[in-house]
Amino acid sequence: MLKIALPNKGRLSEEVRELFNDAGLEVRARGERALTASLGGEFEAIFVRAQDIPEFVADGAANAGVTGWDLVNETGRELDLLMDLEFGRCRLVVAAREESGITSADGVKDGMRVASCFPRLTQEFFTQRGQRVSVVPVSGAAEIAPHLGIADIVVDLTSTGSTLKMNGLREVATVLESSARLVACKHNDAEAAHKLEELTQALGSVLAARGKRYLMTNAPRKALPQVREVLPGINGPTVVDIMSGGDYVAVHAVVPAKTIYRTINSLKALGCEGILVTRIERLMP
Repeated sequence: MLKIALPNKGRLSEEVRELFNDAGLEVRARGERALTASLGGEFEAIFVRAQDIPEFVADGAANAGVTGWDLVNETGRELDLLMDLEFGRCRLVVAAREESGITSADGVKDGMRVASCFPRLTQEFFTQRGQRVSVVPVSGAAEIAPHLGIADIVVDLTSTGSTLKMNGLREVATVLESSARLVACKHNDAEAAHKLEELTQALGSVLAARGKRYLMTNAPRKALPQVREVLPGINGPTVVDIMSGGDYVAVHAVVPAKTIYRTINSLKALGCEGILVTRIERLMP
C-alpha cells in the first residue's frame, strides 16, 4: 500500500481532501485527529504538517505527498514533481515599508536585514543578485518585523497583497510563485511509480473538469458553421444526426462554465432548441 502525505490542517488540507474525494479516493479517517486514513485499496493517507511533507517524501516515509511549492523549494530536497494541483496559489515576495523609498529589489542595500519564514529561499534570492543581506529567520508574522525594528524588509507569502498593505508594506519583487503540488520520492520502484501515475491521472481528470460544463442542444443544420464558432469545444463540437432526420442535428460540446450564459444566448439566437447544460465530474483529454 502506497503512503500519501497530506496536510493535517488548514485551508490547503480542506482543498486536498475535496480533490481526493472527487477523484474517488475518499479520505476515510477514524476521527478528526487520526494520523492516518484509507484512500481506497492501494493508497493510505498520513497526515502531517504541510512544511514537513517534503522531508517525509524525500526520506521515503511516504511515496508521495501534497504540499506548497514554496515549502518544497525551501527544504532544497530533491523530489519528482508529478503535477500542479492549481489551487493554493500564492507568491513569495520581497516587501518594504511604504516610506522606505525602496521600489524594487535593486533598492535593497548591502547589510540590510531581511525577516522571513523562508530563510533559505531568501538568502538564495539575494545571493544570486549579488546582494549581501542579513537574513533574520522568523516563525510567523514577518510583516510586523520592520515596525518592531527587527528587520528593514521582509520576504513573505501573499495571495492578494492585502495583508502587506494593511501593515504599510509594498511589494518590490517576486521570489517565487507557488501552488499546491503533488510530489513523489525519487526512490520509488516501478510498481509504485505506475500506481502514482494512475493517481495523477485520476486527480488530473477532476481538475480538468473544474470550470467546464457539458452542453447539448438541437441545432439547425443550416446554422452549423455559426454553431461551431460558438461551441469550439476541446476538439470541436460533436454533431450527431437525429433519428427523425429533418433540419436539426444534435450538437454536444464541453464549454467554459464562466461564459455559459453568453453561449446559451448565442445558441438561441441561431435557432437552437432543447439546450441542456450539465456538470462534469471528470474529464480525460
